[in-house]
Amino acid sequence: MRKLFVMDEKNYTRNMEVVTRYGVRAVIVRDGKIATERGMAGDFKILGGGIDAGETWREAVIREVKEESGLFVIPETIEEIGEVEELRRDRFCQDQVYHNITYVYRCQVKEVSIAPQMTESELAKGYQLYWATPEEIIEAGPGFGEQPWIVRDANIIEMLQREGLLIESESCSK
Repeated sequence: MRKLFVMDEKNYTRNMEVVTRYGVRAVIVRDGKIATERGMAGDFKILGGGIDAGETWREAVIREVKEESGLFVIPETIEEIGEVEELRRDRFCQDQVYHNITYVYRCQVKEVSIAPQMTESELAKGYQLYWATPEEIIEAGPGFGEQPWIVRDANIIEMLQREGLLIESESCSK
């Protein structure tokens, strides 16, 4: 998979234990806007999350999009875009390095949807499905430096926009 970019805070030492996490993000474009979770603080997250044990990346994309937005991914439309690597001292365990690899995909969704099934953390932050312009996501990203996942997602969108990869998805009622 193509490496999109690396975010390395370099705030750790080489002798620290490295804990690796794998996740997915789904870039869903409709009418020039991207499906995101928008929090009450004005932050945007591309739909996605961690890959569960025993789960394929494809299953994770479908599950995460459904949980966070209530949208149904059309499996045969999932396309690989690339991966983002993050390295930083773990926020919860200061003697470990958090190594996150996020696989980014483009996909389409059906017209039908259900109520999202968000986590308590997402509910506490007031997240809800929001169709954002690339500019909204890019402009909001730097203001959330203490939340690197928001900066990461803004950087993903900025890169895809610069490369002309924010291709309009046609919704489908399959």
